Amino acid sequence: MGTIQWFPGHMAKARNQVQEKLKLVDLVLEVVDARVPEASRNPMMNEIVGAKPRIMVLNKKDLADPAKTAQWIDYYRSLGYEAIAIDAQHAKRLNQIPALAKQLMAAKLAKQKARGIRNPSLRAMCIGIPNVGKSTVLNRLIKKNVAVTGNRPGVTKNQQWLKTDETLSLLDTPGILWPKFDDETIGMKLALTGAIADSVFQEDTVGLYGLQFFQQEAPDKLRFLYHLNADEVTLPAHELMVVLAGKMGFGDNYNRAAERIIFDARQGKLGPFTLEVPDGDAE
Repeated sequence: MGTIQWFPGHMAKARNQVQEKLKLVDLVLEVVDARVPEASRNPMMNEIVGAKPRIMVLNKKDLADPAKTAQWIDYYRSLGYEAIAIDAQHAKRLNQIPALAKQLMAAKLAKQKARGIRNPSLRAMCIGIPNVGKSTVLNRLIKKNVAVTGNRPGVTKNQQWLKTDETLSLLDTPGILWPKFDDETIGMKLALTGAIADSVFQEDTVGLYGLQFFQQEAPDKLRFLYHLNADEVTLPAHELMVVLAGKMGFGDNYNRAAERIIFDARQGKLGPFTLEVPDGDAE
């Protein structure tokens, strides 16, 4: 596994940006990848967000195991957050996010009404690590592409509020917060799902990790996709990779077989999958 840099200075700057903007919002939308809900979070997020009301947005639900997604929704609700699984790419269930925000903040909206505010409104901030689909969530919610701010003359550097409907405004995304790869498995999970660049990991290691996962969790999918027999699918993963290289027409090119496993997993050819469950990895 290649080393992924995690700069404390960069983190401190991003953290300060988030904390400054938190003062301006009523609630937080935290976007994660439904296939790796905990691996795709920055470990400082809970500390940074603190007691601010939060909706966990499990994106890419179409690629994740529905039963495990349901477990994650229950898990996050047990922590006191609201949670929803969506597919931002195909705009599925996104319209439920503003409704969920209103439900979560019902007391605040009622207070505003009681004070005579005719059209009470909420402000939210959307946060998440790169490649979880945060920009897609933002763009779909406001039904257009978010303007890029700050780098061109004449472009305002003020806070940019994006309206989703009459009640909910979103604050344009603050600084990027990478996860910290203390545990090599987190890197493996993010590599297999495509959340980190292919240049920073070794295909054979990640392909092997993916193959072992599918051998354990979905052996029938492996058998069907790669025309394996019952004995082959139970071989030790490194031996099975050699068999697959031959079946795929790669001779003994182990690396190309590993690349193919990664590609097929990401494309959904091995079915929807989730690499972690709440009562195990996410303690």
